[in-house]
Amino acid sequence: MIRNLFAFLSGALFGLGLLISGMVNTAKVQGWLDVFGDWDPTLAFVLGGAILPMAIAWRVAERRKTAVLGGALPAAPDPRLGHNLVVGSVLFGMGWGLAGLCPGPAMASLSFGGWGGLLFLLSMLVGMVGAPMIRTRIDRLATA
Repeated sequence: MIRNLFAFLSGALFGLGLLISGMVNTAKVQGWLDVFGDWDPTLAFVLGGAILPMAIAWRVAERRKTAVLGGALPAAPDPRLGHNLVVGSVLFGMGWGLAGLCPGPAMASLSFGGWGGLLFLLSMLVGMVGAPMIRTRIDRLATA
């Protein structure tokens, strides 16, 4: 019960932050990404506001054995860059630039985003379901 309450409060705070920062405004996000055109640098404050608390949280988590609510902490990610990470990052960035949304803001915009936000979210879900199947097929072809 307490875990669900914290999940709800964290999600609500995250969504409110996305709304206030303008991350759900596709024109603002595309303006941030348009560094060679009419660049809008204001989302740099959002980036800084996300990186600083996470850097502190990572330092605190390094010293802990369990999460605050008693669950296990996930293992540290592999620091090496692999082709899956690079290709996935490029695809994510292309989708973000074309649509002006990424998964968090897409969820937050469902309440007011209209058909465009819903179409983006459905397309994202299709990609998430299809990606493992495509990855398996590529791996089979590579080993054949």
